[in-house]
Amino acid sequence: MFLMGLGEELWKRFLPKYLAVLGAPVLAIGLYGTIRDLLDGLYQYPGGWITDRYGARRALSLFVALAGAGYAIYLIAPTWHFIFVGVFFVMAWSSMASPTLFAVVGESLPRGRRAMGFTVQAIVRRLPIVIAPTLGGVAIEAFGVRDGMRVGLAITLALTVLTLAVASSVGVPEQTALDATRIRGVWHSLPPTFRRLLLSDVFIRTCEGLVDVFIVLYVTNILGISTAQFGILVGVQTVTSIAVYIPAAHIADSIGRKPFVIATFLAFSMFPIAVVSAHTLPQLVGAFIVGGLREIGEPSRKALIVDLAQPHLRARSVGLYYFIRSCAIAPAGFIGGLLWRVSPAIPFYVAGVAGLVGTSIFAATVAKEHAG
Repeated sequence: MFLMGLGEELWKRFLPKYLAVLGAPVLAIGLYGTIRDLLDGLYQYPGGWITDRYGARRALSLFVALAGAGYAIYLIAPTWHFIFVGVFFVMAWSSMASPTLFAVVGESLPRGRRAMGFTVQAIVRRLPIVIAPTLGGVAIEAFGVRDGMRVGLAITLALTVLTLAVASSVGVPEQTALDATRIRGVWHSLPPTFRRLLLSDVFIRTCEGLVDVFIVLYVTNILGISTAQFGILVGVQTVTSIAVYIPAAHIADSIGRKPFVIATFLAFSMFPIAVVSAHTLPQLVGAFIVGGLREIGEPSRKALIVDLAQPHLRARSVGLYYFIRSCAIAPAGFIGGLLWRVSPAIPFYVAGVAGLVGTSIFAATVAKEHAG
């Protein structure tokens, strides 16, 4: 996780600018966000099935190799159209591997330690974000968007090879006794609390999807912040997340998940409003601190998903959750592009409203005793 994150974060936040330099219009950039979210959904359940069938070690190696092929396509892309080919491979790591990583935590730790387990996992995933986006932004400032991105992608390919070597030897819990339960049976095995959390999360991730690919464009193109400064802002956001992870997870494992899930949903809702309300670098620092607080309840939300899933269906239940969520929010990026064409600020305000709706649904429908 650390190695793959270190590579991807060198260029991931700047990919919309890379698309623009390669000639993509704003609607194509929005469409990229939609395709990415759609693939994020379509890949989740197959990722869980592969994990349950062949084991976590083999699954991780496969997903890393597929992502490496995508990085290579990004690296040599002569036009923006090639990015749309590469994303089908790149998403194998961030999407197919997600149920695998969930299942490892679920199988390794008892219920009362899972929020902390997901916290450790999240910190490992986010440590590279503290520095890598800044380094990527500096490379873009030094070499230009096209060449700076390609420097980052070349480093990512080297780290991918190293990751494959690690994945082939790392010890992880293996459960390969795949039963005959099909996707309909997995869905019927899930309790009402799981489904209400999913509905709430659809609104929250719609909030994120409306603006995710446009934040770097708004901050750098509209507000005039440099790419290096944007990398620093991402680092501030990540340090904030890391600072709140451990105390939040420790308390959540003791008193229950619901307050922390509500807090993270509120932060998701307020982040786009904070960004569009900022006009100076210090104000943007404050906005990205709010963005960092989005993670205060993410380990609790993930632990709740694992808690509610039946152990023998765990990877597939996680995959089904993310399959439904990501497919439901897939149009958000393209809709954000349409709204951007009216005014760059509009998708940010609409995102805030969508987030507050999701927060209200969760607060009103999920009882504390079911989210403990």
